[in-house]
Amino acid sequence: MIKKHTCANGIRVVLETIPTVRSVTIGIWIGTGSRNETKETNGISHFIEHMLFKGTETRSAREIAEAFDQVGGQVNAFTSKEYTCLYAKVLDQHAPYAIDVLSDMLFHSTFDKEELNREKQVVYEEIKMYEDTPDDRVHDLLSEASYGHHPLGLPILGTEATLSEFSPESLREYMSTHYLPGEIVVSIAGNVDESILAQVDEIFSSYQADQKVLDEQTPKFFTGKIGRKKETEQAHLCLGFNGLALGDEDLYTLTVMNNILGGSMSSRLFQEVREERGLAYSIFSFHTAHKDSGLLTIYGGTGAEQIQTLYDTIFMTLDTLVASGISEKELRNSKEQMKGSMMLSLESTSSRMSRNAKNELMLGRHRPFDELTELIDRVSLSDVKQMAERLFTSDFSCSIISPTGDLPKSKVH
Repeated sequence: MIKKHTCANGIRVVLETIPTVRSVTIGIWIGTGSRNETKETNGISHFIEHMLFKGTETRSAREIAEAFDQVGGQVNAFTSKEYTCLYAKVLDQHAPYAIDVLSDMLFHSTFDKEELNREKQVVYEEIKMYEDTPDDRVHDLLSEASYGHHPLGLPILGTEATLSEFSPESLREYMSTHYLPGEIVVSIAGNVDESILAQVDEIFSSYQADQKVLDEQTPKFFTGKIGRKKETEQAHLCLGFNGLALGDEDLYTLTVMNNILGGSMSSRLFQEVREERGLAYSIFSFHTAHKDSGLLTIYGGTGAEQIQTLYDTIFMTLDTLVASGISEKELRNSKEQMKGSMMLSLESTSSRMSRNAKNELMLGRHRPFDELTELIDRVSLSDVKQMAERLFTSDFSCSIISPTGDLPKSKVH
């Protein structure tokens, strides 16, 4: 059972007690990410995440690093396009301590100028590392091709130019207008009872911000095509198709279809591209659902001289899916894979913490496992065929990084 509590200032807390484990995972989720940024502030959410580890009014950066090591715990953070998360996993008896340290990092970070300038160098190197990883970078190019000038098309890391302009004052100002109580969820999962809610309420209820309403414009899907020339051993290709938003009831049909298309080793793309033709080591598809939009991505990497063959093979696979649908065996296997993945994730306090936080932050509701399995089981052969027709008979976006930067030649499909 999930216990929900709302602090006086609007911060939400979700608690799932799991008495059969000895760990607790605590996450503080803030509903702001790179999609809330502008060209000028691009990368600030990610940089704030880094700076939360660089010292508070009572703890130095080193003391924060040691805080979780000394209790055998783990601490980390990440930034996505729609949220930022600061989290820790500890033994159950250290849960109050972890909450104290995490909240100190969030509410009392000093953004010391010397630490800030040092951390800029770290993020500069992170950006350079990303640029040297074309199989990652090509996904950023696909976002740009798919969303144009909308903030969803911006890179999460930002750029060296935007990063150079950040100051302690600009970080504090951004937090005051974007880290809003109504956009914060504290998610706790593990071997703790409801008594921990009193501590969370005491710490988090006093937090105030400027209460600015976040302006999130619904993106339009673009069918852009972007090619980048880079001396690489492989050509890296991404194709993007207009997907579904979080909360869309057809999302389960899309997920079943994606598993069959490119979500596993038995998927059609893996079997056709890798096993039958030996065209690629890495070939897969996945769907990303945002609050108001979604993107289905197909990625493949191959030798530059084979990129056209890879492209044509992918579309041949899509054409077959649209024309003939799927088999009963594929449908059954995909459903069981989805249900199995969900069930296995329930064994991890980290997975439960993340699942509960995202449901609360993005959807405002929590569906029980039995209801989810029922929605999956309800997907039919005709549902999947209609979804394939919906996605793969329209124009698409494309990005490529290769020694020439040339896009594959499109055919009528």
